[in-house]
Amino acid sequence: MSASSAFNDEKGGSSNVGEPEYGHDPASGGIFSSDYKRHDDLKEMLDSNKDSLKLEAMKRIVAMIARGKNASDLFPAVVKNVACKNIEVKKLVYVYLVRYAEEQQDLALLSISTFQRGLKDPNQLIRASALRVLSSIRVTIIVPIMMLAIKEAASDMSPYVRKTAAHAIPKLYSLDPEQKDCLIEVIEKLLADKTTLVAGSVVMAFEEVCPERIDLIHKNYRKLCNLLIDVEEWGQVVIINMLTRYARTQFLNPNMNESLLEEGGGEKAFYGSDNDDDTDDEEDKEEKEKKKTEATAIVKRKPYVMDPDHRLLLRNTKPLLQSRNAAVVMAVAQLYFHLAPKAEVGVIAKALVRLMRSHSEVQYVVLQNVATMSIKRRGMFEPYLKSFYIRSTDPTQIKVLKLEVLTNLANETNISTILREFQTYIKSNDKDFVAATIQAIGRCATNIGEVRDTCLNGLVQLLSNRDELVVAESVVVIKKLLQMQPEQHSDIIKHMAKLTDNIQVPMARASILWLIGEYCEHVPKIAPDVLRKMAKTFTNEEDIVKLQIINLAAKLYLTNSKQTKLLTQYVLNLAKYDQNYDIRDRARFIRQLIVPTDKSGALSKYAKKLFLALKPAPVLESPFKDRDHFQLGSLSHLLNAKAGGYQVLPDWPEAAPDPSVRNVEVPEWTKCSSREKRKEKKADKPFYSDSEGESGPTESADSASDTASGSESGSGSEESGSGSESEESNEESESASDEDEEEEGKKKKKNVEKIKARKPVPESESEPSSGEDVKKSEKKSKPRIGSSESESEEDDDSESESSESEEEESEEESEEETKKKKKTTASKPPSKPPKKENKKEKKEMSLLDFDDFDPAPSPSQVTPLNNFLSSSLVTDLEGLSLTDNVLSPTTIVPSGNLKTYELLHRITGEGLSVEYCFSRQPFSPDPHMVAVKIQFTNSATSEAKSLHMEDAKLQSGMRIKEFPEIEVLPAGETVSVVMGIDFCDSTQAANFQLCTHTRKFFVSIQPPVGELMMPIFMTENEFKKEQGQLMGMNEITEKLTLEEKCQGEHAVVQRVTTAANLSRVPCGSDKECRFAGKTVTSGSLVLVSVVTKEDGAAQLTVNCEKMVIGTMLVKDILQALTQ
Repeated sequence: MSASSAFNDEKGGSSNVGEPEYGHDPASGGIFSSDYKRHDDLKEMLDSNKDSLKLEAMKRIVAMIARGKNASDLFPAVVKNVACKNIEVKKLVYVYLVRYAEEQQDLALLSISTFQRGLKDPNQLIRASALRVLSSIRVTIIVPIMMLAIKEAASDMSPYVRKTAAHAIPKLYSLDPEQKDCLIEVIEKLLADKTTLVAGSVVMAFEEVCPERIDLIHKNYRKLCNLLIDVEEWGQVVIINMLTRYARTQFLNPNMNESLLEEGGGEKAFYGSDNDDDTDDEEDKEEKEKKKTEATAIVKRKPYVMDPDHRLLLRNTKPLLQSRNAAVVMAVAQLYFHLAPKAEVGVIAKALVRLMRSHSEVQYVVLQNVATMSIKRRGMFEPYLKSFYIRSTDPTQIKVLKLEVLTNLANETNISTILREFQTYIKSNDKDFVAATIQAIGRCATNIGEVRDTCLNGLVQLLSNRDELVVAESVVVIKKLLQMQPEQHSDIIKHMAKLTDNIQVPMARASILWLIGEYCEHVPKIAPDVLRKMAKTFTNEEDIVKLQIINLAAKLYLTNSKQTKLLTQYVLNLAKYDQNYDIRDRARFIRQLIVPTDKSGALSKYAKKLFLALKPAPVLESPFKDRDHFQLGSLSHLLNAKAGGYQVLPDWPEAAPDPSVRNVEVPEWTKCSSREKRKEKKADKPFYSDSEGESGPTESADSASDTASGSESGSGSEESGSGSESEESNEESESASDEDEEEEGKKKKKNVEKIKARKPVPESESEPSSGEDVKKSEKKSKPRIGSSESESEEDDDSESESSESEEEESEEESEEETKKKKKTTASKPPSKPPKKENKKEKKEMSLLDFDDFDPAPSPSQVTPLNNFLSSSLVTDLEGLSLTDNVLSPTTIVPSGNLKTYELLHRITGEGLSVEYCFSRQPFSPDPHMVAVKIQFTNSATSEAKSLHMEDAKLQSGMRIKEFPEIEVLPAGETVSVVMGIDFCDSTQAANFQLCTHTRKFFVSIQPPVGELMMPIFMTENEFKKEQGQLMGMNEITEKLTLEEKCQGEHAVVQRVTTAANLSRVPCGSDKECRFAGKTVTSGSLVLVSVVTKEDGAAQLTVNCEKMVIGTMLVKDILQALTQ
């Protein structure tokens, strides 16, 4: 049977050859097919050379597994395809292997080298699948290989692979617990991971491997709190449960003072005490004094102040109460119950009530927890009392739990409503539910004295119910209630004695006999008769009833021996020969105790005291009373027993541990108080601070503007060489920021006219007054950037900054004119057009940084001087650009820094050498192409003719724009041309032929990944916003150590901008450099940030829509910064 025909047959029939193929009739003969042909068609398809057949076979095999069918005999055929080059096939093979690797360990071990190769695969899904399979092979011999694989995967570029590494950690730990120390190192590394994808998985690994190592959480605590909202749902559950335990060890009890005040006889007062003995009075006095001293101690104690980290946890988990996942809501609810101040716990009630509209399984778990909470926090659920009313469609276990909650919530105000509900429930057909309702009525009666008589009367009425179970349960409950006031209820005891003839339920019969025996003095005539009837049926009764008959006989013998002496002896003789040894034992014990003989000991004297001692009334308590010592929402709480792997919820510490352990080095900015400090600190910051765009505190915006003015004046003085000028500009900027809005409005028209008529003049000649006017008009005409700011903030900032930029413009223009007059070779461009153009070309660069950048000529300018001037002018006018279109800063990285590559060596080219560089200029014919500058040098003795290119061999999607043909290149001459290549956002080479009039040379241009992008202007806010949208798998973070040469900010900026064509983004921190760009072809965003720390440590983060480009860019920048 061929593979294709097998596939067609398979479509019609079952996927298992061993099963009947045509229908399910055993007579069809399919059922007798021999086992050795089982799955033959699938094996043939897996052995074929066609990927399509292999893929189809794998799809069918995975479908079989999903339906629960056994496909283990296909293991050898499948495992061969693990090396298949088709990624889709490979993925499915790994899915199969994860399922069966544990069963077929020997065969899986044979392919272990293939799995190891899979760990190096460029596709992240294959790397992750290979690690998953490797960790599924439960053989101790490969533990070192697994350990190595997990360590490598923990450092992988892909967050998905790192997540898989976190999943593999518990598997390895269960296989070999001795690896714990090594695994803790990996967990520590992964805990520092900033991606939300990894967070949940690594905390799960932490909980499995080393939950006691709280110290690993300290530094990551705030990060976990902040990431929580973005982690996947099951990760949120794990993190919240872990943070609950963490918080119980690190913070003080927020209800500390209240709990001390409540301690004492709270419950005793609730249930009431009927004894008024002198000893009790003395005890009460002592207790009162004790409480007074405690209260004074509390008053003296300092008021509780919540730790900010404690508040952070509560604040960040609160929004998750709206999660669609019931487990997340439950996790947040237990966190609030265990950690929040009493006043704030109420917020969880509404969320938990919402969950009760869910499936019965969810309701069951939620109600278990609500039942526990409602004992301590009754007021929290009282507004939602009606939500706990029982529906006829509820399953029995849900009904019983709702009854539990209703009983916990009962108080004097709502008891009448609740009892009316209970009356309805007693009519239900569900017997277990009715029994639970009667018990609930009993609990209400014991807890609330006012309704005790009402409940008793209601229960007595139930004794005439036709249903025996109802009567039996009522008897049991009445027995408990009568113990509280037996004297008042002898009628009820008589009524119950008559029921012994009808009630057959053992527990009810036993309860009646106990009552009659206990209060036989109240019914002296009925009790002996009941014993007589019971003695008749003794042999046929259940064991529990027999024990109570013996007890009744003993009590009557002690109180009324005349009437009952013979009956008692008869009962004891019957018990002596009973089959149950408990009853025989009890009979012997009681005979010795109540019938005095010579052999009987001293105890017989006290028989009456032993049997007829006053017994305290039973307190009917909720079965959920002490369950809160288990963490709510846990399996242990549900079972009311410690489950395997349960982590005990720690007690609150007496004194607060040191909060500084959670401090992480954060770059400090805008914290200097005086202007001088701010200026000193930020002298080397970008001149146009973007902090006004943020809706933050006024202080940060002001400090940003002050800093800007300080650095501006400083750079102005350096450029012009006069200290007085810098003072003047500084004074002007400060005075301008203090002017009133009204004056500006009056002078608006006048100022606009002045600007129109204004020509570049040296700053020293201009008067301060005109400078002020200019500033005000600039401020008025300039559209606002930070619309979210308050009016006063925005006015001050924009005023001072516009004044600075205007002054610097005038300075640079005047400087440009004077220098151009000296240089006769320089062509003199008109002053206005460059100004317009450069406003658009605005990019971030500090004015103090010019000395670090080598001035070099751009193609449109002849001398280095002009390039330097335009560069400074561009940087001056940065900040004034309000649009993102046509942003092409040609002078951000001067061509002196551009790396040249050899295209054709002069020996190979017979005297013609060709070099190329990526000019980082926009390619005017097509903005989606990368501009490549090619330089031809003719070293030969003869001229080269007809230099052109042809026969371009490009990958799909790539395009090329040829350079214009060079007709003649004389000997010893050099000529440059520009061509455009659309690399389609890939680093694949563009191959073509370089031709002269005599020869053809095969050449190729391969771009570094940094040249596939173009810089774009971005504010700090825009950067943060875009970075926030490119998290998860679009973010790659690497740690590195900078050499001494590279530890300065300028060095970092220079090396990053050399490695990649990106522009600097303003940043408020002096320890962070940010860069932004977009890919030339698709316009995909590329964001880079370098955060420097102490001792040369640094962290590089790249956010890119295209993960491949992001990965390659990280490698290039790492190389640039560490060389």
